[in-house]
Amino acid sequence: MKHLLNLLAAVALLVWGTHLVRTGVLRVFGGNLRTLLARSMRNRFTAALSGIGVTALVQSSTATSLMTSSFVGQGLITLPAALAVMRGADVGTALMSVLFSTDLSWLSPLFIFVGVVLSITRPERAAGRFGRVLIGLGLMLLALQLVVQATGPLFESEAMRAVLMSINSDVLLEITIGAMLAVVAYSSLAVVLLVAAMGTSAVVPLDVALGLVLGANLGSGVLAVLTTAKADIAVRQVTLGNLLFKLLGVAVAAPFVGVYLKYMRPHVTDATQLVVLYHLAFNVIVSVGFIGLTGWVATLVRRLLPVPQKPPSTTRPQHLDPSALSTPSLAISNAAREALHQADVVETMLIGMLSVIRNNDLALANELRKLDDKVDRLYSDIKYYLTKISREALGEEESKRWTDIISFTINMEQVGDIIERVIIDIEDKKIKPQRNFSEAGMAEIVELHERLVANLRLGMSVFLNGNVRDAQKLLEEKARFRDLERAYASTHLFRLMDRTATSMETSSLHIDLISDLKRINSHICSIAYPILDSAGALAPSRLREAHLTPTVVDDRP
Repeated sequence: MKHLLNLLAAVALLVWGTHLVRTGVLRVFGGNLRTLLARSMRNRFTAALSGIGVTALVQSSTATSLMTSSFVGQGLITLPAALAVMRGADVGTALMSVLFSTDLSWLSPLFIFVGVVLSITRPERAAGRFGRVLIGLGLMLLALQLVVQATGPLFESEAMRAVLMSINSDVLLEITIGAMLAVVAYSSLAVVLLVAAMGTSAVVPLDVALGLVLGANLGSGVLAVLTTAKADIAVRQVTLGNLLFKLLGVAVAAPFVGVYLKYMRPHVTDATQLVVLYHLAFNVIVSVGFIGLTGWVATLVRRLLPVPQKPPSTTRPQHLDPSALSTPSLAISNAAREALHQADVVETMLIGMLSVIRNNDLALANELRKLDDKVDRLYSDIKYYLTKISREALGEEESKRWTDIISFTINMEQVGDIIERVIIDIEDKKIKPQRNFSEAGMAEIVELHERLVANLRLGMSVFLNGNVRDAQKLLEEKARFRDLERAYASTHLFRLMDRTATSMETSSLHIDLISDLKRINSHICSIAYPILDSAGALAPSRLREAHLTPTVVDDRP
């Protein structure tokens, strides 16, 4: 039992080390990796080379698959180009298995020591995040040593040897077991390294080890399909196409396991090298031999998984791709795009509100109130999506962006709620009693409304670009709007003193309406606070000059 626990602990450490490397690299280089992939789609060969490089860094062809799938889902690259990237990704993970199979045990304590020092002394800087990658690499190397040490005593028992002999010469069973191990471990690289260590310890015969390697390759494709099972059809097409390539490769390679051993064993005496070189040879041959089939496989996948035509009025989130969650920088970008979509819906409500006030349009009022339900759903979807992003994998800037998106969506949701209440008041106090604002009162409402629409559009620009000058301008608009609201409240009182009939009939509604418009403007202008705060342009109680950029007084309640 002790030896079994030691082996399980070593395997768990290997998987965890792989996870640390993947998340650490994505945290440090996530945005650059996305740019590299996006710029390498000129032809299928450059796409495959980019797949090799990205996968070598993140230690996971599954992570590359999810990243590439997200690009296809957003329409940034074509399906054949994405499948070409995956051909390179498989070669990349095979190259890393060859590297880790060499005797790098002396690097393990060095990587762990340097990584821990960097992580503790520079936790929020790029050096600290790189330290996390070094810790992961050190743990992977240490885990491989522990696997070799644990397998010897464990598999000396007759019972265990009998179990292993039962799968001897059954290639289909070997492939199935290897695929299951890759899915459970969430890493084909970890499984290949484990199998290589077991082959070195003579725990399993070499032909069985090669069958398990084929299964691990197939399992990585199954894992990607399972991970994107709830994603859009365009995303799932990539992982399905990649799985078809793997199925085809395994089907072609399985009968030739004995041939490989016959011709390679005289030249490669080390069992570990024999296993990992088979893994590399399999992926190189499949990738080079099948890269010309990317167009054909893409056509087949489109027939198996056709993209349904969605009605333009669909309320489903457009950009919240679940498969992007494994790449936090990409998931943050998706959430920001969906937040802008939410703001577009709020803008539609705000523009339509003036038509309801002017034209007493009850049908439009009913449609706008329904849009508030859509704004609320988008807020919930964005918030839930953001909570699923691993905060530990976010850098300092991405963490700030995460907070900005939450703040932006909250403000948009509250603006939508206020617009809905305004429309209900208009229905109850103006349309149904058949009352009208005075000409002067209506002109005031129109002017305030025009400023609101302009400020909302400026706020969306500030949220998207983070421009400090635009944020300052937006906050200045808050003070101007407040002054206008006070001035118009006073002029309304003068009209009441003049006994203007229309003003007297709609007095309560008029005062409430311009007050609600001011509240909407306050929520819109709140978008500027995180930008100014990050730039150090907010002062607690006074306005001060800082170089050529004025500092804005923080007058939040």
